[in-house]
This record gives sequence, C-alpha cells and structure tokens, in this order.
Amino acid sequence: MGIIAWIVVGLVAGWLAQVILGGRGGLLANLAVGLVGAIVAGAVLPRLGIFIAADFLGNIISATIGAVIFLFIWRAIRGA
Repeated sequence: MGIIAWIVVGLVAGWLAQVILGGRGGLLANLAVGLVGAIVAGAVLPRLGIFIAADFLGNIISATIGAVIFLFIWRAIRGA
C-alpha cells in the first residue's frame, strides 16, 4: 500500500475511533491516532487469533480496532 493510502487509512480509522469513543480531535490528531492504531492492531490482533483481510477495507477495520484500543488505554492512563 502506498503512502497516500496509509494516510487515508489513518485518517478514517482515527475519525472512526473518535466517533466510537467520543471526544474531539483535529485532522492531525485523527491521523496520528489512526496510524498508531494500525501499529497496535498489527501487534495485538494476530496474537488474539484475529485475522482480517489485507485489503483496503480490512486495513481500515483493523486500524480502527487498534485505534479504539489505543485511545481507551491512553485515556485510562491520562484519567480523561
């Protein structure tokens, strides 16, 4: 996947995580959360035995799951 596709996946996943968990954030915050979520999903989901198709939609789904996990832990640590 190209860099533009990764940016789009990060933006969409970050925005979806924000919608799911609530809160506010801008374009860069959503991008950062989505990209970190993709890394988290790549590390966590296979260890849980969860394998999602490696196509564009599958990348968005897994990155969103990872972003939700990341935001949940981040907010628990920050107490927000």
